[in-house]
Amino acid sequence: MVVDIIVLIIVGAIIGLLGKLVAPGDKDNIPIWLTILCGIGGVLLGYWIYSFFGGDGSNGIDWVRWIVAIITAAVLVVIASTATGRNSNHSNRV
Repeated sequence: MVVDIIVLIIVGAIIGLLGKLVAPGDKDNIPIWLTILCGIGGVLLGYWIYSFFGGDGSNGIDWVRWIVAIITAAVLVVIASTATGRNSNHSNRV
């Protein structure tokens, strides 16, 4: 159980960093620490959602659980990026 949590945190941090790479430059105003936290929180939340909806946590690698966790993390990173991102179309208006 503890090993699962540690692996989830590491994977979440990686997902957060990958989320930072998806929207580089002026389109992304989200700090790196927030993308990492969103990645970690999303993976943990996805892991819980899978268990809540009847995921059995079978022995070995449960690929469906990981897919749900990664998608949830990616959605949180996109939401955070959208919420904190700046819109360059409206910033130059006078």
